[in-house]
Amino acid sequence: MRTLGIIPARYASTRFPGKPLHPIAGKPLIQHVVERCQLAKTLSEVIVATDDERIAAAAKKFCRVEMTRTDHPSGSDRIAEVAARISCDAVVNIQGDEPLIDPAVIDAVAAALAGSEMSTAATVIKNQEDYDNPNVVKVVVSATGRALYFSRRTIPFLREAASRPVHEQLAAFPFLKHLGIYGYRRDTLLRLVKFPQSPLEQAEKLEQLRALENAIAIAVVKVNYDSVGVDMPEDVARVEKILLQ
Repeated sequence: MRTLGIIPARYASTRFPGKPLHPIAGKPLIQHVVERCQLAKTLSEVIVATDDERIAAAAKKFCRVEMTRTDHPSGSDRIAEVAARISCDAVVNIQGDEPLIDPAVIDAVAAALAGSEMSTAATVIKNQEDYDNPNVVKVVVSATGRALYFSRRTIPFLREAASRPVHEQLAAFPFLKHLGIYGYRRDTLLRLVKFPQSPLEQAEKLEQLRALENAIAIAVVKVNYDSVGVDMPEDVARVEKILLQ
């Protein structure tokens, strides 16, 4: 199976403009992400998909770059434009702000596509700060390993333990944190982006809900890795310290 690793990257970020090019430990952020992806065993090629010439000029030094339109509403739409014009069987969408992404997680998500149209990853929530944080997306999974629902609220609701402290609830149930990496079979991705935004997607601002509302099953692989992303300028020092270690 020819599987592409595609990293959508845009310059205009409300919270952190120019983030992909911000230097971390002597390299642009996007280069760290690319180099981690290049360590994955399942990817035939790693591509940066961008609409910005500055990002393209920097990324061409270490990987293939594909220019895209400027009007894409999501990263999935951006990578779909690339997948539509390149021969491949599957695509893994890797977030461009995770310079510590574990290549083994990429391989696990790619491998799950052998039995599913779409795949993603999740890890057990360990930090109490993540429990009520709406920026930490939660997922519940069926007995067959398929996503039942994603939400910015903590799910499921523990009826018998709801009044207990957070640390006791985390001990009582393995709440899952969704990691923002997706695998798609090529045909599935091209079909998915043709659907209009769904009601649940609009409500939660989570594009993966569009897949569930249109009966596209999502395989969820459970991993020990927990994402350490660069969302704000103040995250740079924390990530840089880990990289230098």
